[in-house]
Amino acid sequence: GLDAFVMGLELGLFPIGKTIAYELAVMNNPWVIYAFGFALGFSTILAEPALMAVAMKVSEVSNGNINKNKLRITVAIGGALGIALGCYRLVSGGSLHYYILCGYAVVIVMTYFAPKYIVPIAYDSGGVTTSTVTVPLIAALGLGLAENIPGRDPLIDGFGLMALTALFPSISVMGYGIIAQVILKRKTQ
Repeated sequence: GLDAFVMGLELGLFPIGKTIAYELAVMNNPWVIYAFGFALGFSTILAEPALMAVAMKVSEVSNGNINKNKLRITVAIGGALGIALGCYRLVSGGSLHYYILCGYAVVIVMTYFAPKYIVPIAYDSGGVTTSTVTVPLIAALGLGLAENIPGRDPLIDGFGLMALTALFPSISVMGYGIIAQVILKRKTQ
C-alpha cells in the first residue's frame, strides 16, 4: 500500500504540483502565490482525517465545551497562515531558521498565557496538520515553487514549507483559547 502511495505521488501529484507552481511563479504576482497557498492549506488541513479524529475526541473529553468544528477551523486557519508565510519566505528568500525561531518564541510566550487545558491540544494540532492529505499537496507546492523561483533550493526551501505548516496551528489554537478565556471572564464579571 505504501509503495503504491509513493508511486502515486511521484507519477501524479508531484508533476501536477510542479506545473501549478510553475504557472504561479510565471504570473509574477506574489499575492496570488500567497492566496493559493492559504486556500490550499486551509482546504487540505480541514480535510485531514487525523484532525477530524482529534477534534471529535477533544469535544467528547471536554463534554462539548470545545466545539469540534471551531477547533478544526482554528487549526486550518493556523496551518493556512503558516503555508502563506512559507510561500512568502520562498518568494522573498528569507532564512528559514529565523521564521521558525520567531514562531517558537511566540509559542513559548503563548503557552504561559493560554489556558492550561488548551496547551496540549495546541501542541498536538501541529502534528495532525502534517498528515496524509496535507503533506503530499504542500510538499508538491513547496518543491514546485522552489524549483521555479531562481535562487531557491528545493531541499531546504521546498520542505521548509512543512515546518511552518506544523508550527502555526499551535499559535492559532492557543490564541483561540486565550480569546475564549477573555470572553468568558468578561461575561462572568
